[in-house]
Amino acid sequence: MRIAVLSSRIRAEEKLLFEELERRGLTVARIDDRDHIFDLHAYDYPYDVVLERCIQHSRALYMLKFFHDAGIPTVNSYHAAQVCGDKFLTNQALIHAGVPTPRALLAFTPETALTAIEQMGYPVVIKPVIGSWGRLVSKVNDREAAEAIIEHRSVLGNYQHSIFYIQEYIEKPGRDIRSFVVGEECIAAIYRTSEHWITNTARGGHASNCPVTPELADLSLRAAHAVGGGMLAIDLLETPDGPLLVNEVNYTMEFRNSIETTGVNIPARMIDLVLAVGRGEATL
Repeated sequence: MRIAVLSSRIRAEEKLLFEELERRGLTVARIDDRDHIFDLHAYDYPYDVVLERCIQHSRALYMLKFFHDAGIPTVNSYHAAQVCGDKFLTNQALIHAGVPTPRALLAFTPETALTAIEQMGYPVVIKPVIGSWGRLVSKVNDREAAEAIIEHRSVLGNYQHSIFYIQEYIEKPGRDIRSFVVGEECIAAIYRTSEHWITNTARGGHASNCPVTPELADLSLRAAHAVGGGMLAIDLLETPDGPLLVNEVNYTMEFRNSIETTGVNIPARMIDLVLAVGRGEATL
């Protein structure tokens, strides 16, 4: 099995994946997106499967497209990365698959964004369509805050910051849920608890085990299928009335805080899928 791993900075997750590959005696080529040059006319890369673990979405997307066009299977797929890397595209995929999500509005000018916010009613959440770790995600409680945040986004210089993705604010019970889907199974889930309304563990949220109920597993798999499948982290919100909503889907999932918490060997399950894709036993 000829395996390549796309990466940049090696985090705890990548170390765990490399350790699992080494434990199985597998030879791995590491492709560092910071120093590798891709010949766009070359399609003879000697790999059976490519595992994507890049930090930067744009680099991941270009490299996955390159290998996809070269006929080399990747985990995750170019399609899943394209959809999950954009919150609008993720939302559209979930909606069209009938997966319950928070209500969301889209606007392209400061004037229509403010109208949309007031139409939805305070508080709301404004998110960048591209981004991770809760960066530039804002809870807007009143008109003054809305005007300030909209003005700030408008002058950041990137056209994506002038795409206003506005989501209803869900009153969470001090936590949200992150589930992990690998292939056709929801293998584990955690609660992310924080006194702050943003509960990402990258922002200080505390991880604890969340039982994988039939409802949670079913909803997680439906969300994963909607965006293209693979190995994905699904962020879910518990509503005051009880039903779960899918908030976001992450295609280069972080899991270092979830192995001991859940008792599941997540990197081993991930490598199982990589090998299955490389052998042609699973397709993404």
